[in-house]
Amino acid sequence: MAEHTQEPVMQVRGLRKTYTMGTNKVHALAGVDLDVRPGELIAIMGASGSGKSTMMNIIGCLDYPTEGSYTLDGIRADTLSKNELADIRNQKIGFVFQGFNLLPRTTALENVELPLLYDRSPGKKKTKELAKEALSMVGLGDRVDHVPSELSGGQQQRVAIARALVTKPAIVLADEPTGNLDSKTSVEVMDLFQTLNDKGITVLLVTHEHDVAEYAKRIIELKDGKIIRDQVQEQRRAADVAATMPTDGVLA
Repeated sequence: MAEHTQEPVMQVRGLRKTYTMGTNKVHALAGVDLDVRPGELIAIMGASGSGKSTMMNIIGCLDYPTEGSYTLDGIRADTLSKNELADIRNQKIGFVFQGFNLLPRTTALENVELPLLYDRSPGKKKTKELAKEALSMVGLGDRVDHVPSELSGGQQQRVAIARALVTKPAIVLADEPTGNLDSKTSVEVMDLFQTLNDKGITVLLVTHEHDVAEYAKRIIELKDGKIIRDQVQEQRRAADVAATMPTDGVLA
């Protein structure tokens, strides 16, 4: 876990979210406090109805809390307009989804470029150069012209991870990133997340799988809209697990 002397890259205080359903009020989040420091790799867990998805929507700048504050990389996200929130979402957060969410007739390079087309911040290098750098980081520097149908599931998820990295975000938010992958490919993708994290990239990993959560440095568990566990753990290294599995010599 990162040293406590570091300022949090993400901080929530007193986070509450209440939905009105007919005459009833549903308290999806009931006062969550959380600090995430640079270089952490955190698994966020919780059963259906725990508030996990609601919290990730707020952390992902997709929704506002009913009460409480959310600070991302020094910016109070909960006070921003919708347009400002969209800009912060694009510049500060890299998303990785279970279903890859790649454009099917678009090359890996063009898929990775997409977030840069919406980035209005000044001083960016050429988008193709940044996209190639990101693809090289995930081991797909030789697949830039391939469309998704020409890639394996693991390679498609690597493209999605490259797309998340291309804006050099403050945090990477991965929502069930191994959910559509077989066990061997899941280990290889988690090895990639750990390798990126070793380079200082902050990763928040949402998962319901305990074996996937073992690859994190810290586990946050939610129940009934509250954090019931915040535990630093000895990290299981995916590279060690991969070394014991049969290999066909093909990059997943």
